[in-house]
Amino acid sequence: MRLRTLFIALVALALLATACGDAETTEGDTTTTTSGVTTTVDPKADWPDEIIFGFIPSERQETLQDNIEPFMDYIADEIGIDVTGVVTADYNGLVVALGTGGADFGAFGPFGYVQAKDQYPNIEVLIQSIRFGSDLYHGQWFTNDPSICDEPPVVGALENEGGTPVIKAGDEVAALQVGWAFGDAGLEQEVLGDGTEVDQGTACLGSLESIVGKSVAFTSSTSTSGAVFPQLQLLNLGIDVENDITYSYLGSHTDTVQAVYNGDFDIGLSFDDARRNIRKDADDNPLHPDVGSKVIVFNITDDIPNDVVAVDGDLPDNLKQAVYDAISKYLETEEGEAILDEIYGWTDIRPASEADFAVVRDAAEKLGVTED
Repeated sequence: MRLRTLFIALVALALLATACGDAETTEGDTTTTTSGVTTTVDPKADWPDEIIFGFIPSERQETLQDNIEPFMDYIADEIGIDVTGVVTADYNGLVVALGTGGADFGAFGPFGYVQAKDQYPNIEVLIQSIRFGSDLYHGQWFTNDPSICDEPPVVGALENEGGTPVIKAGDEVAALQVGWAFGDAGLEQEVLGDGTEVDQGTACLGSLESIVGKSVAFTSSTSTSGAVFPQLQLLNLGIDVENDITYSYLGSHTDTVQAVYNGDFDIGLSFDDARRNIRKDADDNPLHPDVGSKVIVFNITDDIPNDVVAVDGDLPDNLKQAVYDAISKYLETEEGEAILDEIYGWTDIRPASEADFAVVRDAAEKLGVTED
């Protein structure tokens, strides 16, 4: 009797195993077996059908919208759900969108992220961008007036050494400078598609005291490199932004470069080196190939952690990782390298750390900057 019972039990187990083996599974599904029962788990079961990826304009908004489309398409293909890219009007628009469910991921400058995190604690930093091996950058002060320089400007760029700006060759600094491009042998003179050579960027050392009485173009009040760190420099020198200069917020780094190039402002601020944004148009035709010689960098801010991608922390961890992996993979492609260089100058990424942004939060607190 006992043998018969054991035989029936073994047959039942065999039939169960066969039934489980015949069940269909979806690519990417995982299976677990407990007490002889196999369960299929879809790792994307709690993913949304679509994610929204928000951007702030570091260049003209309509151009940025065109540039991000292939980027979004690539991520969508990699992760298997729809990805929509949206360019908000400014930093605050993206902060509110990400904090209130209007966006799932967002590309921020460092202060934009700090502002977002302070207002909406559910936001997390996911990706730290890297440019040519460096996860740090600067705000750059530039002018169309060479008399601001202590010495005549030269072809070169500024870099901090021991906290002090020094002039170096354009191919010896982390940020890709205007007039330089990557060739087979490394960095070389940039030549556009029609044969036009782009002037290599010029630089000098000039005191920030010299801007008193001048007109200054900042990007936006919440731009780390285009306002927060530069205005902290002025505060530390005893220069009153409200009374010692005239200024405007123009909205984007491209616009501040263009304004100084046009002569509409004496001084401008941007990330380094936003002069590249106006050297050519989207089809590689010359716009202002002389911007590097006409717009002179004369000072820089302290080091700033590079811009980031932040995320709604309530999203599934495996979705966050999938987006990270897709962006990393995209940067390894020729198209991805070109598009992310055009959008933000990224050449690589690494996982971000909240601790890296203490310096940004400290600068904002000293200035009393919170939100517009």
